Parts: sequence; structure tokens; C-alpha cells
Amino acid sequence: MVFDLESITVKDTQGNISKSVADVISLHITLCDKLHMDMRAKDELYTDLKCLADVLDRMSSLPPDFEGKMKVSFWVQELDKLSAADTLTEDQVRQMVFDLESSREAFVRTLG
Repeated sequence: MVFDLESITVKDTQGNISKSVADVISLHITLCDKLHMDMRAKDELYTDLKCLADVLDRMSSLPPDFEGKMKVSFWVQELDKLSAADTLTEDQVRQMVFDLESSREAFVRTLG
């Protein structure tokens, strides 16, 4: 059996929006915590980062050019270039933490 997850549409109900908000905040925190704990390998970060990008993309209340989407998407693309065991440099980790924190702050501002 094959499932085409790309074609699944989730209706923006209050329950879905609340879950998405919780997911976005928790994934931002999880990723920053991992980076602060010196977890820098692609295989330690990619799944959570890709999940965060997917949740942000599904939120129709966010504009396509939302700062947080663009920053998260940038880091997904950067990690796509690496093999599983490759690690981010100290400078990359510092920038990623900064981008994730500013992305989370921008997201929270959209909530009102």
C-alpha cells in the first residue's frame, strides 16, 4: 500500500491550529536544546528541523515569505548538503541558534 502524504490537506480548525502552534514552539525549543548540548550532526538535527519546516509550511495563517519559514528552510537546505555523520561548525551552530530563536520570536509575534 502506498500513501501520498503530499496530497493530504489538513483543514485549519482551531484544534489543528492549536496543535500546530504547540508543535512549532516545542520543535524550536528542542532544536535549540540539542544545539546547546553540542548535538551538531545532521542525523541528530535533521528530522526535527524538517518537521518544523513542514508544520510552518502547513500553517495557512503564515505568509509564504514569513521570516521563520525562510530561516528554517535555509537550514533544511544546508543540512541536505551533508551526509548523516557530518557536523555543523561552531559558527554554523551559533548562527542556527540565532536563526531559530529569532524565528520563534517572529512566530510568537504573529500570535498576537
